[in-house]
Amino acid sequence: MIDLRSDTKTLPTQAMREAMMYAEVGDDVSEEDPTVNRLQETCAKVMGKEAGLLVTSGTQGNLISMMSHTTPGQMIICHEKAHIIVYERGGLARVCGLLLQPLPGKYGAIDPCELEATIPPDEIHRAPLGLVELENTHNNCGGTVLTKEQIDGVADVAHAHGVPLHIDGARIFNAATTLGIDVKDLIEKADSVQFCFSKSLGAPIGSMVVGSKEFILKARQARKIVGGGMRQAGLVAAAAELALTDGVPRLGEDHANARTIAETLAGLPGIQVDLDAVQTNIIFFDVCREDITAPTLCERLGQHGITASARDDRTIRFVTHRDISAADTDTICGALKEILA
Repeated sequence: MIDLRSDTKTLPTQAMREAMMYAEVGDDVSEEDPTVNRLQETCAKVMGKEAGLLVTSGTQGNLISMMSHTTPGQMIICHEKAHIIVYERGGLARVCGLLLQPLPGKYGAIDPCELEATIPPDEIHRAPLGLVELENTHNNCGGTVLTKEQIDGVADVAHAHGVPLHIDGARIFNAATTLGIDVKDLIEKADSVQFCFSKSLGAPIGSMVVGSKEFILKARQARKIVGGGMRQAGLVAAAAELALTDGVPRLGEDHANARTIAETLAGLPGIQVDLDAVQTNIIFFDVCREDITAPTLCERLGQHGITASARDDRTIRFVTHRDISAADTDTICGALKEILA
């Protein structure tokens, strides 16, 4: 099957399986796993930060980052379609006791002027601002990219008020690839960043949080609170190391395949797709026809050996990844034309 549901659907390569089998391991809770320690040091260097911490998932990475930056009762300002609002089960409220103040913004960007106007005054009736959060790439806006200028503008406002900036960078390397910029330069002004090994980079499990040494110490303590301490986690880190070295250079292939599929969709009757939003490996499109719904289209694609899922009766998200080749992309485009043309 050609699986377009998510880049989390990739399977570990044979090289990853072998690396996991032979990984040197220790007790990571005691900071004794050499493979984990090496991965954390590598990621910190790549991202231009002082230290890193291996976590089980992007959701956990975001949760412990925000727990480490804030105290209960504070407010976090983020985009209205942010992953932390839509897909993280209200953990920031339930676990951390934090309020979320969403802001609108095209393609996931927050206007620094609107951010400035939204920051609450320091007075007894208002929840104090504890953190500003951005997402890059922005999943619910179509895998769109925030530029360095957009990030820096938000960071400058946050820092002027003594507030840190956290970036949910689950697919941050996709953003850097699109922009043609070194990832450390892109997130230079962020105080912490979370990125995933198990999405576009293709590892079976794991995410990384990076920041200052002081922040990572707090994050390690927060990870323990939510039960995220792993023991012989070098097995996870070994696959993540390969994902980092092998996965990043080939992300442009995923972007090219997504663009090919999006342009095919744009040429089909009754299909609406914003090509300007197709900037990385994610495509959102609407099925606006009387003869077929989004779920029915997914069923029809299944008959061609293509797995996809609808968000509702109208909207579908496709995600390209390492396990979808250029030949698979041709198959996808051919099936779409056969079903919809």
